[in-house]
Amino acid sequence: MIKIGIIGGSGLDDPNILENPLEVKIGTPYGNTSSSLTCGKIHGVEVAILARHGKDHSIPPSNVNFRANIWALKEYGCSHIMAATAVGSLRQEIEPGHLVFPDQFIDFTKKRETTFFNENTVVHTPMAEPFCPHLRQLYAQSAESLGLPHHNGKTVITIEGPRFSTKAESHMFRSWHADVINMSTVPEVNLAREKKIHYASVAMSTDYDCWHEDEEPVTWEMILETMKKNSDSVIRLFLDVIPKIEKYEDVCIR
Repeated sequence: MIKIGIIGGSGLDDPNILENPLEVKIGTPYGNTSSSLTCGKIHGVEVAILARHGKDHSIPPSNVNFRANIWALKEYGCSHIMAATAVGSLRQEIEPGHLVFPDQFIDFTKKRETTFFNENTVVHTPMAEPFCPHLRQLYAQSAESLGLPHHNGKTVITIEGPRFSTKAESHMFRSWHADVINMSTVPEVNLAREKKIHYASVAMSTDYDCWHEDEEPVTWEMILETMKKNSDSVIRLFLDVIPKIEKYEDVCIR
């Protein structure tokens, strides 16, 4: 049975996009989730929406309880997670307003709980292909049909935050072949893999990171302004993709 978890915010937790919305609170062994689940149906498919940073965006990246969030979605029965995230661009061609569908990540976080298997059990989870290739393909196909500027198969680097990068760091990340940068994909994606959930991100490019000498240094206000514009595109994309998801077996849950 297909059940979709959506992780995001900025309009994505709007119950008006759901049929018969219902708030569901799930307790976890890891503490409280970032928000209750807003549950309902989209085109007949069961969906549970979770606001990563809280419904009032009050939880900073380092304090997000990623283990509780993923555990709760798995407990609710989610087979797939569609995750929206804001990113800074490390490439000229990835312009603010474009969507990016990463296929790889680099973990530059420093103090987060990154696994469910840190006590009594040793589990080495395969992570060569961390993002679900089928979901990414559906994203790209829908973005093309909807006329949304997008980039598929890119690398996201996740930093700890809440501060932004220095110029030296930004240039270093570019030299590592990272394409976009954020503060939220890791450990969300690897925890989803550990729980055998199909996971793929829709990254919203909000700015050029500070490597870009011709642009003003990134600010939170700049990010919020672009996110408001991007959220409509992400909602359109999700509404188009959700009814196309079918049960299948692929590399991301083996």
